[in-house]
Amino acid sequence: MGMMKEFKDFISKGNVVELAVGVVIGGAFGKIVDSAVNDIIMPPIGYALKGIDFKDLVLKLGDAEIKYGNFIQVSIVFLITAFFLFLVVKAYNRMKKKDEAAPAPATEPTNEEKLLTEIRDLLKK
Repeated sequence: MGMMKEFKDFISKGNVVELAVGVVIGGAFGKIVDSAVNDIIMPPIGYALKGIDFKDLVLKLGDAEIKYGNFIQVSIVFLITAFFLFLVVKAYNRMKKKDEAAPAPATEPTNEEKLLTEIRDLLKK
């Protein structure tokens, strides 16, 4: 029974749940970026380069094939993903900085603070 309690404590920690959600969302985001690159960005680039499909670019060395075109395409996907994540983190940091910069609301001094202020003022006199 102790192992089940440990497992429950482990799985219910906030960091584990947040990490799991991040991995799932990251996987879905990767598919979106792949589609954007393969279906939207690369076709115009291929058209501009006279119909070249990067996935078809291959260097043959005897029986071996070096698929450098696919490497180019995957590198472009990586750069676009990294740039988008940079923008997301930058926006997050900007929001976080605004939250930190917001002053705390003024609160009414407690009776103890009022008494200490009166004592301070009397001692100044």
